[in-house]
Order: sequence, then structure tokens, then C-alpha cells
Amino acid sequence: MAITANHATSSRERTKTEWREFKVDLWLTDLNTTELGIMKHTQHEAASPQFTSDMEIIGQVKEGSERTGILAFRKALWKDGDGMKRRLVIKQFNENMTWRGSMELLMGRSLQLSLGARGVPVPAYSINLARHDQLIQLERSAQKWTLFPEKFSFFIETGDGPRFYRLRRNVIGIGADYTLYDDQSRKVGTLDHRIVNLGGSWKVKLDKAQSYAKLEQVVQMFCAMLRYNGSARRHVKRELEQLCRGRAVRQLDSHERDLYTNPRHR
Repeated sequence: MAITANHATSSRERTKTEWREFKVDLWLTDLNTTELGIMKHTQHEAASPQFTSDMEIIGQVKEGSERTGILAFRKALWKDGDGMKRRLVIKQFNENMTWRGSMELLMGRSLQLSLGARGVPVPAYSINLARHDQLIQLERSAQKWTLFPEKFSFFIETGDGPRFYRLRRNVIGIGADYTLYDDQSRKVGTLDHRIVNLGGSWKVKLDKAQSYAKLEQVVQMFCAMLRYNGSARRHVKRELEQLCRGRAVRQLDSHERDLYTNPRHR
């Protein structure tokens, strides 16, 4: 009996999930260590053509005490943009300000999905990762009723084929906590929102056996997007109302139009 008990204990230990952890910290103001100094912004622009003149650094990714990523967004495009040309664009860089990826709100796609959902705002995002051929599409579910949790879905093309995921907001929780599931409804990660940080902070845990760099990047930029999630939904809803009333200016941002271009046509 003792041998059986020991065997059962060792089996439980083998199946116990090991977690890969990191933290996404967003700052409340633009006064931060990365931007301090008059020449810093110019240096960042020189370091990467992806760091445009209207970029504002909003946060960082940390693994333990080490900073492994910097998050920024195009402030003028979001704050001063108008109509369908107003878009949320978040970018991630490494410590040397080398571009790692971008996440962009697609107004054309968002309005199309929202129209099909009979007015439910369905923000759709395109994620472009460095050295990855696929443009990853992350979208809010149109299946949303009052008091039901918000859901997002996406897939990543890998060497073993496409891997599908959904992010579901937790029903019980004070902040914006989400759980990540794979296509077999297995829990593979958690996004724990720490409301103590007014700018926004998420402690992320991913199943080590299921985690890989591209998935981590998508989750990190998703956390940064959550800071603007409510305002992005309201923006899509307002533009849809203007569209249905015939008052919308039907013009997309040129960079967004490029994302819809047929590569075979070129």
C-alpha cells in the first residue's frame, strides 16, 4: 500500500502545471525612466523606424526584476484622429528599441463585424510580429449579452500547424482579469489585473508546456490594449451609429488600407 501511495504522489507531481510568469506594467503618466531626458525620444526614433514621432511609451514587460520589453502607442493617431481614421496602434520594442511587434485596431473590419452583430461593438485587431509571416487577427466575440463575460479569440500559425485560443474575462473579479484557453478548452494561462497600479498592471501566468515566444508577445500586447479597451469599444459603436445614419466619412487610414491589400494582386 505504501508503494501505491508513493506512486500516486509522484504521478500528481509530474502532472502539476509549471507556470511561466511575467508582468505587464503600464504607467499612468508619460513620466518614466525610459523617456526621461530631452534627447531620449529622438534617440528612440533613430534606433527604430517603427518608433514614429507621435509615439509615447506607456509601459514595460518584466520577468522578475529584468525588463524584457517596452510598450508604446501612437498618441496623436488615437487622441487626435477623427472618424474611421482614429485608430489604436500599440507597438512593442526590446531594451535596445528594436521593434518586436505591433497591434492595430482595424476600423473597417470592426465596423463590418459590428454591423453583422446588429450593433454590438466588435473591435478587431491585427497583430504583426517581427519575423512572423502571418498577420494575427484578434477579435472580440460578437456573442455578447449584458452581464455575460467578454471574450476574444485568435490563432497563431506554428511549425505544427495553427493553434487556436480564446481569452475570456473572469465573471468574478474586481479588475480586468482574463483566462486563456486553447481549442480544447484547456486553461493555459491567466491574466491577473492588479488595480493597485492606476496605469494598469497584469501578472501573467502561462503553462510552460504550452508557452512560446509568439504567444507571449500576443498576450503582452493584449494586456496593453486592455487599458484602452472600453474607449475602443465606444469608438467603434459611435462610428457604426454614424455609418448607419449616413453621416460617417467613409475613409480609412492609409496604413490600415495597406493591411487589406491583396498580396497576389501586387
